[in-house]
Amino acid sequence: MAADHAGFAHKEAIKAWLEAENYPVIDEGAEVYDPEDDFTDLIARAAIAVAEAPTTRIGIIFGGSGQGEAMMANRFPGVRATVYYGGGDDIIKLSREHNDANVLSIGARFVTVDEAKKAIWDWLHLGTSTNEKYARRNHKLDVLAPARTHAPAPRV
Repeated sequence: MAADHAGFAHKEAIKAWLEAENYPVIDEGAEVYDPEDDFTDLIARAAIAVAEAPTTRIGIIFGGSGQGEAMMANRFPGVRATVYYGGGDDIIKLSREHNDANVLSIGARFVTVDEAKKAIWDWLHLGTSTNEKYARRNHKLDVLAPARTHAPAPRV
């Protein structure tokens, strides 16, 4: 998990909930609310953790919209981040079943903690479709546009 200031309260609430549900949680930050933090630094740490084992690790990241956070995460090899900011369950289902997403980016300014919990619960309990069409397309994500390896940006 990781979040910037805009997603910090959601991350803290979701972390406590997942731990109470006996999910192992690694918190990559932010450790404290800091309105001047940069999402890039924090999200990179979570994305690196997923990139180290993209078929067995998942990430949940939070930001204001979730968009920039997903863009950052998707720069790492093997990371497939999808954005959720409300509006039904279809994106949750399709991101896992069709796109094999391993990072869920939550737009904290658009969903309540309870809405995020439902989306995360559903996302955690879905698997990837065994349909050859989706496997072929997902393979092409890696082959046609491989992500570059990036070191975390230094704090400036």
